[in-house]
Amino acid sequence: MTVFLDLKALPQIIGPRIAEGAAERDESDAFVAENYKILKEYKLFSALVPSDLGGGGARHSAMCGFLRELAQYCPSTALSLSMHQHVVAAAAYHHRNGRPGRKLLERVAASEAVLISTGANDWLESSGTVERVDGGFRVTAKKPFGSGSPAGDMIVTSAPYQDPGEGWQVLHFAIPFTAQGVSLADDWRGLGMRATGSRTIILDRVFIPDDAVALRRPRGRFHPAWSVILTVALPLIMSVYVGVAEAVAEKGLALAKKRGCDSVTPCLLGELGNRLTTAQIAADDMVRRANDLNFEMSVDLAGAMLTRKTIVAENVLATAEKALEAAGGAGFYRAAGIERLLRDAHAAQFHPLPAKRQQVFTGRLALGLDPVGEAA
Repeated sequence: MTVFLDLKALPQIIGPRIAEGAAERDESDAFVAENYKILKEYKLFSALVPSDLGGGGARHSAMCGFLRELAQYCPSTALSLSMHQHVVAAAAYHHRNGRPGRKLLERVAASEAVLISTGANDWLESSGTVERVDGGFRVTAKKPFGSGSPAGDMIVTSAPYQDPGEGWQVLHFAIPFTAQGVSLADDWRGLGMRATGSRTIILDRVFIPDDAVALRRPRGRFHPAWSVILTVALPLIMSVYVGVAEAVAEKGLALAKKRGCDSVTPCLLGELGNRLTTAQIAADDMVRRANDLNFEMSVDLAGAMLTRKTIVAENVLATAEKALEAAGGAGFYRAAGIERLLRDAHAAQFHPLPAKRQQVFTGRLALGLDPVGEAA
């Protein structure tokens, strides 16, 4: 197996291989299975695992930079990989701070296990039904947007449980894809990011042992665990979309140059540059605040990340739209590549929290209120 390489140099090495067939996979909704083989070849799934646990020991900021570059070759590969990486990053943060996480990290390091997260879609309420049984729980649920699920080894998810003594809780747990009752729906037909394999994961009375439950939290309330998840996850995920914006801006500029300079094109390119720069600055600040996992978790930090996520998402989409406008009619042809990147850019708005919900969250924080009151 290829030895893990420096993340800064790696995109140029594997990028051309990753890019092969990207347009065809987009048209057919085919998962990037061959690209996952390349990622495993270079031990990228264990890259963020601390070196003393057998991983690559890469910095969180370096992974953000890698994903940003990789997205310029294949956004779907980069986005699905980011979903795995944010689970690893959260486990690494918890391990570093004396909380459970080591077991999951060691599994990833030992076998390049692919982790599939569904927690963001569940947010605070979670979904599904849970039945208490001897030694654990039986969970039945449908979990959409399981990016990378066709290649998944472990599902990291949650479900709501009404505890007889403590009331409604949410149980967080990890289970193998090989567990009885786990299956995938063949339902991923998205507007963009079509090759991420974000299929719905179906849990049909899946047994969850007591010792597999990593966290119990009150249902519908903001728990400190979300401060960690949002702080480590959003810089990784939004770095992918900045890469998309950089790629589409380059295509728009190239086509604009072919048209020649008129009275409007410089203004369009100036607007494009402003939008792209705004997205880049906000994403860079997210990475800075995550501080290579050396941060104090807090709801204020989570709010800052959510605010910047909205800024990145809105300006990534605006960059893609401006690139199309600057390119002119030539950019409307699918062969130009702008159309696919524009569709991919639209996905940025659906990661937590969508803009209006983010504004309620951070607005309530500003007023000194619980950030997830009834309006959230």
